[in-house]
Amino acid sequence: MRTRPLDLVAPALVTALLIGCGGSTPAPTAATASAAPTEAPAGRATQPEFDAAQDEGSASDAKREEAAASAPDAAPAAEAAPPPALPVAAAPVAPSPVSPGPAQSRATKAGAAPGADARVRVTGAAPAPKKAPAPAATAVARPAAPPAAVAVTAPEPQGSETYRDYGVNPVEDPAKDRLSTFAIDVDTAAYAIARRKIMDGALPPYQAVRAEEFLNYFDYGYASPATGPFAVHLAAAPSPFTSGHHLVRVAVQGKRVPVKERTPVHLVYLVDTSGSMQSPDKIELAKKSLKMLTDTLKPGDTVALCTYAGSVREVLAPTGIESKGKILAALADLTAGGSTAMSSGIDLAYSLAERTLVKGHVNRVIVLSDGDANVGPTSHDEILKTIKRARDKGITLSTVGFGQGNYKDLMMEQLANQGDGNYAYIDSEAQARRVFSEQVGGMLQVIARDVKIQVEFDPSFVKSYRLIGYENRDVADRDFRNDKVDAGEIGAGHSVTAIYDVELKATAPKGEAAAPVVVRLRHKAPLGSNTAEETLVKMAPGAVAPTFDAAPADFRFASAVAGFAEVLRHSPHARSWRLADIEKIARAAASSKGDQQEFIGIVRRAGALAHGKTDAVAVNAD
Repeated sequence: MRTRPLDLVAPALVTALLIGCGGSTPAPTAATASAAPTEAPAGRATQPEFDAAQDEGSASDAKREEAAASAPDAAPAAEAAPPPALPVAAAPVAPSPVSPGPAQSRATKAGAAPGADARVRVTGAAPAPKKAPAPAATAVARPAAPPAAVAVTAPEPQGSETYRDYGVNPVEDPAKDRLSTFAIDVDTAAYAIARRKIMDGALPPYQAVRAEEFLNYFDYGYASPATGPFAVHLAAAPSPFTSGHHLVRVAVQGKRVPVKERTPVHLVYLVDTSGSMQSPDKIELAKKSLKMLTDTLKPGDTVALCTYAGSVREVLAPTGIESKGKILAALADLTAGGSTAMSSGIDLAYSLAERTLVKGHVNRVIVLSDGDANVGPTSHDEILKTIKRARDKGITLSTVGFGQGNYKDLMMEQLANQGDGNYAYIDSEAQARRVFSEQVGGMLQVIARDVKIQVEFDPSFVKSYRLIGYENRDVADRDFRNDKVDAGEIGAGHSVTAIYDVELKATAPKGEAAAPVVVRLRHKAPLGSNTAEETLVKMAPGAVAPTFDAAPADFRFASAVAGFAEVLRHSPHARSWRLADIEKIARAAASSKGDQQEFIGIVRRAGALAHGKTDAVAVNAD
């Protein structure tokens, strides 16, 4: 979906090779630095996990490249000092027991060169093996020790989780830059991860919070398009968080496709069966999830199954859904154990997918894992190159994450992005049912490819604007009409929501032609031509609600979700925002849907945790 270079190499591979050859554990090097908390780059302060606000993210790389092209001799701007702590996190809060760790360093936004200003959170790496004490001197002859093993499987790391902080979008002056361009994103994993941690009694690491994945987790009930693949819904109202500001919502609703009209799909289930998956919330939940998915398939669809641990295994060759009993029996027999050869598993999955590659059908690999990879060629760049080559052939890839403690969110997110697929996180059977049964159409039926959004703010109306989220989906303004630049895809029934924090001018032009915001969407058909089509939608000045309470309920609920994400990720723009106020907004706007009602309780619980309260906090709304 988005192309971004990655610079992380699994350090356990180096350790495993050295231990296996009789060597001692190496001293930390650049290649193994990710096994321990990374140092902040020179000139940047590290940020505590919960009790300090992060500094405002600088302009995105795409924006910086454009600025550099127009002013190559300009001196770099001085780094701003980190802002004070957020009010919500004023009281000390203990770190999550499943992801302990010291202050974390910072990572780059999408598109940064490897090693440049990397913001990566790695906590609690596995301890180095201890040397055995030398035997005491004795006069009694002892038998010779057996020869050292040629190779030893690297232990599964425990107690480490990896996230990347993409920063916070800066405030833009439309008189200098009136265009905001980004790629579609329909991932939802970040919200599910945060929900699990909050319900388990700890606030999520700020690096794990991606605002767009919070927003896109919820179904706001947008109207389907009358024609074409999607409809655009624009709305605006005064901000409930910042006096004098407005929130502008840009929403895209994909068309819904009945199951009987769905294109045939050919799926390859690639299941991580390594030792780190040995728990009910991992391998067993993965098996239940795939059973739900298999139950939704129809005649003409096929399924193949392969696994990876210390080695890879083809469990089931491509099999028609008419033999569903055989597929379910193969799933039921899966067990976990061994180390993790993820890259070799991906190679096998693609070889199975090529057996059923049919032009005009959906061909997709679905990876189910905790994201760990410690055996085999596990360089992110190597794996991503393999995925890109397969994507270019027409085989896409989605990822589904499980578990906690050693979860690798960064790996799972990047695999799905490069594979033009979706990224979801499963923490319960209810969440599995949501992803693999209720909303499965979006995974199985693509309705538009390489979807980009460009929002233009008229400086006659708008004094400043800031996009909330989508920091790692940024596209250079000049690349909006470059059809060679990869972007996101929309599946059947998918909706995408983006919210801008906007400051309007006191006086603005009047007349039917006046439009404070113009939205352009560019997309390719799911099959066939690689030439994109473009859609333009204008917001009329009268579309701005006079008060926040007068705005539609779906707008107000989305505003609460965006506010929640801003507070959790320590956005400098949300220093004065209160979780108690966000809860009130959500309560007044929420529909009767279970996930929206649950959100109210999640916000309440997060507020209690932020003030050191961990007991008797209700999750469900009253």
